[in-house]
Amino acid sequence: MARAPVKPKDPKTFHVSYWLIAALGLLIFQYVYASYSQVANLPYSQFEQYLKEGKVAELGVSDRFIQGKFKEPIDGKSVFITTRVDPQFADELQKYNVRYTGQVESTFFRDLLSWVLPVLLFFGIWAYLGRRLAKGLGGAGGLMAVGKSKARVYVEADTGVTFADVAGVDEAKDELREVVDFLKDPERYGRLGGRMPKGVLLVGPPGTGKTLLAKAVAGEAKVPFFSISGSEFVEMFVGVGAARVRDLFEQARQKAPAIIFIDELDALGRARGVGPYAGGTSESEQTLNQLLVELDGFDSRSGLVLLGATNRPEILDPALLRAGRFDRQVLVDRPDKKGRIEILRVHMRNAKLGPDVDEEKVAALTPGFTGADLANLVNEAALLATRRGGDAVTMSDFNNAVERIVAGLEKRNRLLNPREREIVAYHEMGHALVALSLPGSDPVHKVSIIPRGIGALGYTIQRPTEDRFLMTKEELENKMAVLLGGRAAELVVFGHYSTGAADDLRRVTDIARSMVTRYGMSPKLGSVAYERDTRSFLQGADLPSMPRERDFGEETGNEIDTEVKGIVQEALDRTVAILREKRDALERSARKLLEKETLDEHELAELVGVPVHRVTQAAE
Repeated sequence: MARAPVKPKDPKTFHVSYWLIAALGLLIFQYVYASYSQVANLPYSQFEQYLKEGKVAELGVSDRFIQGKFKEPIDGKSVFITTRVDPQFADELQKYNVRYTGQVESTFFRDLLSWVLPVLLFFGIWAYLGRRLAKGLGGAGGLMAVGKSKARVYVEADTGVTFADVAGVDEAKDELREVVDFLKDPERYGRLGGRMPKGVLLVGPPGTGKTLLAKAVAGEAKVPFFSISGSEFVEMFVGVGAARVRDLFEQARQKAPAIIFIDELDALGRARGVGPYAGGTSESEQTLNQLLVELDGFDSRSGLVLLGATNRPEILDPALLRAGRFDRQVLVDRPDKKGRIEILRVHMRNAKLGPDVDEEKVAALTPGFTGADLANLVNEAALLATRRGGDAVTMSDFNNAVERIVAGLEKRNRLLNPREREIVAYHEMGHALVALSLPGSDPVHKVSIIPRGIGALGYTIQRPTEDRFLMTKEELENKMAVLLGGRAAELVVFGHYSTGAADDLRRVTDIARSMVTRYGMSPKLGSVAYERDTRSFLQGADLPSMPRERDFGEETGNEIDTEVKGIVQEALDRTVAILREKRDALERSARKLLEKETLDEHELAELVGVPVHRVTQAAE
């Protein structure tokens, strides 16, 4: 059976109850007004006069007022009220025939303030402390705003960065240009059924320009840029991180097309724990879960692009990296020589350079430097030129800046006794002489016995001729020989060892163990990988690794230790033989080093008779 449609109520019609309420209110108002208009407000002197004349029928007395009725209405009013006056004072006034009345002091505002002011003071202190607490937690709008996103919003002109400001990472720029084209013309990418990646993860070592690339994408696309660090999502309150993720994406949707950039994504997207005590209730996991939901929830055609940056991709949650979330990973690696030249040109724009400064020579000085390192190098060179009072930055300033960054600040106030100074001189010349004697070794640029940094009593600088990505077994053996040159020189000259070779021994042992356990370069143990490198592939070679996992038994471990010891001993014996053969050159160059404290490549060439042309650093 069909039901009759319900007729909607007309908002212009009034209900009958509205009229009844209005009529009742009018009656109450009339009653109050009539009652008030029928009460006579008498002066106290007149009240006493009526009282003496017998016109008062009855009285009601309170502390301040007297209210009563007349026997017969006076001026149409049968009820009166008056304010009491002290009887003794009233008798005194009657003698002078004065009309008087009582006045009651109003304490309403005083009583009101006595209640209101403490309450206002309490709430004021509470609001102030709450705001300070919210600011300490990173918020800006009181305790109720802790769930708001703290992303910094940049409009087109605020980023101030384009692809022209990013150099040395051409492959990464080419990958991101597609994102820029999509933000400018999203319909073009959907006409064939394709879609843009929802997320692009920038992966690379620290200082390679990941954040700069993200800003350049926003600057090129001319869209709003939301920038936030992964650590800013998580606070002391449970649920704040998830709320901030929701708020961030909501803000971005309102300003789409836009770019959301999450720096240090590993602080937010660390892999969730597994095991009997792992659960999904921790604050970080709730925040990550909310991010995963938001990535699934927005349409790639809406004009939103999520950029993330991390230098630790191996610890990210697999659910974050699957297709449909961070679809594309872009490697932003350390620049090669060509890339370093381009980066140096960008940073040298604002520096006043001397005529002898050549970007290619400076790039040759700095293998392994990131973009941030090169920016710091240009700044250090400019500061050194300013400190010496120069008119321009010269090539010498860049050489000194490289030494300062890599080897540390000179410690000329650290005085060595003559015996220690002599040992350091032979130690450093041992490194240099072995490097000059072995084919394929990096050319030596400078040797010095001036202390630098925290613990270096001297240093030997080598400069490779080109960027290297692979090393043969012979090259590794030559590198170990150069590292052991200082220890071998002490043995040849003084007949004993010192503690100055501690770092050399650590590095030599690491190379020998890697040859045996990772590179399969031991004929006895064969082409088997016994250990995995626990360092991230983005970490530098000089950074310490995590404790290695043992994938072999005790017997194999003993064989590995024996083989490593044999490789190191063989390299030391080889180095000692080289220095004994070149003992005269070692004595001559060490005495010259004690005299001048620093020898450059040209002075070394004259002393040793080996041409030294090329440059970079591999100092102890």
